[in-house]
Amino acid sequence: MRQAGRYMEVYRKLREKHTLLELCRDPELACEVTMQPIRRFDLDAAIIFSDILLPLEPLGVPFEFAKGEGPVIARPLRTKEDVDRLRAFDPREELGYVHEAIRLTVRALEGRVPLIGFCGAPFTLASYMIEGGSSRNYLHAKRMMYHQPETWNKLMETVSGVLAAHLEAQVEAGAEALQVFDSWVGALSPEDYREFVLPHSRAVLARARATGVPVIHFGTGTAGTLELLKEAGGDVIGVDWRIPLDEAWRRLGNDVGVQGNLDSVLLMAPAELLRKRVLDVLQRAGGRPGHIFNLGHGILPETPPESLDVVIETVRAFKP
Repeated sequence: MRQAGRYMEVYRKLREKHTLLELCRDPELACEVTMQPIRRFDLDAAIIFSDILLPLEPLGVPFEFAKGEGPVIARPLRTKEDVDRLRAFDPREELGYVHEAIRLTVRALEGRVPLIGFCGAPFTLASYMIEGGSSRNYLHAKRMMYHQPETWNKLMETVSGVLAAHLEAQVEAGAEALQVFDSWVGALSPEDYREFVLPHSRAVLARARATGVPVIHFGTGTAGTLELLKEAGGDVIGVDWRIPLDEAWRRLGNDVGVQGNLDSVLLMAPAELLRKRVLDVLQRAGGRPGHIFNLGHGILPETPPESLDVVIETVRAFKP
């Protein structure tokens, strides 16, 4: 989960010379950043360095990363006219730099570990575009859902088509697994997810699975909607730290894998406590096939790299 980033000194040195978007849009730099954690840690897979918001600009929604604030969209979508102005595009052309980064990284990995491609989920991307950045209550997004359902559905259909094609192109470039991130989906009630989101996520995930590679469907705050995420699709369902892993897997059933679910903040806990919590996750998985040990969300910038060593060593040594 967000393998590369500011917790690594080599990454920070690159960021002194390049913006985040420059790193994402330069295939050689994106390949280098993807390889940094693979060189440093004994991991089972690499995930391409990219950003879920890259499709926004070619859609006609420019954004920037404001220091200390994250992504900021100057002109959020609020009306039918705003949505009508969106431009559907071919990701193979407009996001080709991501696919070239995948090709370069596959060559650099030389078969050592598989490479995971990814995209954001339709709801998370649509919410960014409507809210204009991060949000606590998703007031504008929900207002569009409730008051302009036709506009909402048109927005979601446009975004879904682009995302599905982007995933297909990543597999064509060499990605051996895919992950769809619905980072903000925890803001929704089960009823709203089923009515306004599930059909669109299902469309993206169906096309992703049709590529023939494993697909991970990830969300946070999903303890109330786990079964609906499974219904939307995915070979593996990501589970965050807010629900015990065994309870989540019991609810999901034996026909899907699970990914998770250590709290990212525990990487800043004393080693003894961290090791104890890693073992708890592993014991709850019970040695069943289909568990991908992972964090419940991304690695935080303040994380000591040595904490990841503790996690990896504990997982490697575990005997169910």
